[in-house]
Amino acid sequence: MKGSVDTHLGPVWVEVADGAVVASGWGVAEGGDDPVLLATLDEVTAYFDGRLERFTVPLQPQVSGLTSRVLDALSAIPFGETRTYGDLSKDLGAPAQAIGQACGANPVPILIPCHRVLGATSLGGFSAPGGIEAKVWLLRHEGAAGLLI
Repeated sequence: MKGSVDTHLGPVWVEVADGAVVASGWGVAEGGDDPVLLATLDEVTAYFDGRLERFTVPLQPQVSGLTSRVLDALSAIPFGETRTYGDLSKDLGAPAQAIGQACGANPVPILIPCHRVLGATSLGGFSAPGGIEAKVWLLRHEGAAGLLI
């Protein structure tokens, strides 16, 4: 079941299945009354309103292998902090390019904070409409703006 909520970056949709969030993305989706869906949409709203720093809804993205390990590492990055692709490469024993590809394959952006991962000499990419500008907005929203100066 899918539903969406308006945010500062435009509409964000969320999909739940079997009591957990399995995907999210950018755009509008029809709503439903699933309790996990409604709780997730409330948490997304609270995050964008500055009232939530850590999502508590159950996440179950349909990934495996390195991507699963990368998403776990992303979920461990605290609100307002960042890591580089190189940091994650060292931690996970995988090439930085593979880390970047796994970040790009994140099926649950925002809730799994791929926006908190930067390149060694650049901001890296981001899947939202507006790309890097959206990533900069999220980092500023989380108080990580000092990294951008």
